Amino acid sequence: MSAASQKFPPGQNLLIDADDTLWENNIYFERAIADFITFLDHKTHTSDEVRGVLYDVERENIRHHGYGMDSFANSLVICFEQLSVEPVTPVLHDQIKSIAFNIAEHPMEIMPEVPETLAELAQRHRLFMVTKGNITEQTGKVERSGLKEHFTAIEIVAEKNANAYHSVVEKYGLLHESTWMIGNSPNSDINPALAAGLHAVFVPHHNTWELERGEVLAPNDGRRLLQVKSFGQLREYF
Repeated sequence: MSAASQKFPPGQNLLIDADDTLWENNIYFERAIADFITFLDHKTHTSDEVRGVLYDVERENIRHHGYGMDSFANSLVICFEQLSVEPVTPVLHDQIKSIAFNIAEHPMEIMPEVPETLAELAQRHRLFMVTKGNITEQTGKVERSGLKEHFTAIEIVAEKNANAYHSVVEKYGLLHESTWMIGNSPNSDINPALAAGLHAVFVPHHNTWELERGEVLAPNDGRRLLQVKSFGQLREYF
């Protein structure tokens, strides 16, 4: 990954991820998974083995139901059904789902230096929030975050792949050579953006969701790939 020797000129288009880039998200799902594993109390499977089954269930479930609380809750129920010797009664079903929906009760936890960094970047560049998931849930988080004012537009997509980035670029008439995707996920933010012909900035998060982890691919065709230690460091480059 290359580093910039100086700031890029004003007028860049910065597409910025939300979950685990602007605010904490996965830590709450991890806590719910830990509660689920305790609730399941499997006698032969280790915690890691239960997680492995759950991740497999989530991969398949997302294909049919997308992202969000309902999808996650459904994955917990399916995982319980696969691993438990006892049937999922209506009472158990409600208890399992409540583990998932407790996530919705947590307050927004904005990442360090995010508000001031966005405020400064917005003076020189156009900012677009590009996030994926359930529209109602993501819209609620955007509103509660208090960060909406810094963005030219908010895009909530079903999946973040090369086609999604092509669509955003086309919708707003952005130039590839001055457009960057900034986020913590190799699988959703970095690699598909590079594949779509954009530049990218990788902002690692210590607790990125298992299904979002992956190898960061090398850019080609003159695209730039940067890595920063923190969101605040973006001010050194933009």
